[in-house]
Amino acid sequence: MTKTIIAAVLLFLVSYSAVTQETKIDWLDFETAVEKMKTKPKKIFIDMYTDWCGWCKKMDKETFANPVIAAYMQENFYMVKFDAERSDTVVFANRTFVNPNPGKSRSSHELAQALLQGKMSYPSYVFMNEEMRIISVVPGFFPAQNFEPVIHFFGSNAYKDQDWETYGKSFKGKLTGK
Repeated sequence: MTKTIIAAVLLFLVSYSAVTQETKIDWLDFETAVEKMKTKPKKIFIDMYTDWCGWCKKMDKETFANPVIAAYMQENFYMVKFDAERSDTVVFANRTFVNPNPGKSRSSHELAQALLQGKMSYPSYVFMNEEMRIISVVPGFFPAQNFEPVIHFFGSNAYKDQDWETYGKSFKGKLTGK
């Protein structure tokens, strides 16, 4: 009897571990996502964050760690983490982007400024299409159940033929319970 219980517990733990590993987001840097786009075009999701942003950390811990969110995003997007205050140089679309004041506190990178269209708010999420054009920028923290319709709106291409309000009212997801 004890061996059966131990075996069942071990089986559960191994199964849980496998599910958790499968649903973890494989974050890329921006340059790697750009390279991958050359051979396998896919939408890009950019999590624009800073090290000091508490809401960014909450988003990582709660929303991006949710297995439903992670699985959908991993399947439908190249997932990019971009430190909006990074200090290195990035070449994108034949243009060089830098952080003009890399040693100064809260100095934002030019690429972050361009992708966020000057609206420097963290966290913010940049959705890009397969041609690497910005579809939309969405700012702020979202609990997983509120983020699910957002990522489906862009991931499923619903944004092309519906407005957000109509889509949001009719969305039925795994987390929303609708």
